[in-house]
Amino acid sequence: MMVIFLTVVLDLVGFGLVIPLLTFYAEQFSATPQQVTGLMTVYSLAQFVAAPLWGQASDRYGRRPLLLASILMTAVMLAAFASASSLWMLFLFRTLHGVMTANIAIAQACMADLTTPATRARGMGLIGAAFGIGFTIGPFLGGELAQFGLAVPIWVAAGLSLLNFCLGVAFLPETRRAESGEIRRPISPLALWRALRHPAVGLSIVLTFLYIFAFAAMESTFTLFAEHEHRLRPEDVGRLFGLIGVVGAVVQGGLIHRLVKRFGEAALLPPALLAIALGLWLIPSAPLGAPILAAFVLIAAGQGVVSPSLQSLISRGVGADQQGEMMGSNQSMGALARAGGPLMGGWLFQTVSHGAAFYASAALLVGAAALSVLAGRRALAARVA
Repeated sequence: MMVIFLTVVLDLVGFGLVIPLLTFYAEQFSATPQQVTGLMTVYSLAQFVAAPLWGQASDRYGRRPLLLASILMTAVMLAAFASASSLWMLFLFRTLHGVMTANIAIAQACMADLTTPATRARGMGLIGAAFGIGFTIGPFLGGELAQFGLAVPIWVAAGLSLLNFCLGVAFLPETRRAESGEIRRPISPLALWRALRHPAVGLSIVLTFLYIFAFAAMESTFTLFAEHEHRLRPEDVGRLFGLIGVVGAVVQGGLIHRLVKRFGEAALLPPALLAIALGLWLIPSAPLGAPILAAFVLIAAGQGVVSPSLQSLISRGVGADQQGEMMGSNQSMGALARAGGPLMGGWLFQTVSHGAAFYASAALLVGAAALSVLAGRRALAARVA
């Protein structure tokens, strides 16, 4: 489990390095605000297409070879992104980078392989903690390294991916059990449609879309908001996003197992989604300092509960032979949300007001909190394990 954890940490540190500087880097190529958010959109659309296919392929051929191949190609695409000389090249290599980093679905399937039903939320929380650490260290380092040149953090991210590949070759195990491959389903682009129609997990996957859509709208526009409203620098934005990572890592790495053991995944979803909604609602009017930090803490704490709870509900709702497919489908819906969220956020920022995306996202999550009650009941009623 710790090898999978370290693999995801290094993967996400490399991803997080780019977050606080992407806006500024794209603006060097005369990108408009809509084009900046478009860079995030193409990345996520690529993940939307690729994640179910990675997951299904790992069910069929094994987790290890596909995870290693995708990590190596991540390093290649990051190096190409750092070497780009025009805006269209940024879009091309950002898209291909998205295809490769859809491999998180494989890591989630690995964790499902290694855990029992009783420890599933804890295992998914460990993956979530890896996200938290990655989004803590990555944005912070990205902001600090950007002072030496906006391409420097991207090269460092490429180097980390190469290091991740070497460590994976040496230590990464194959986790797929032999019996998981006995039912050899064809690899099909219809996997997402099958997942959405699944009686146990379909609504949980829809919830993944809604909450990530809201968060992505905030994430993609906050840098623009911070630059235009508060005159913050890349390193300032990196530190704020780092706070989300710290709080998320604490919740997912230590608290989530105790919370799930006491209340259950389904009962935790409505209050956690409402906490994220409140944090998003507060951001536009919160002054710099303690108020805006409090808003970010609410968002991070809520996200630290929602993500592993949904992943655990989904994983426990299907058999061992479908873990990769369902985790890939869930990752795919998250990627679609990360494509649509920035588009909505960029449009609202540019045409309505600088704070409109935060208010719209908060309202969406209030609706998601209501839907989570029904999703939790269905998941518990049809649970496999």
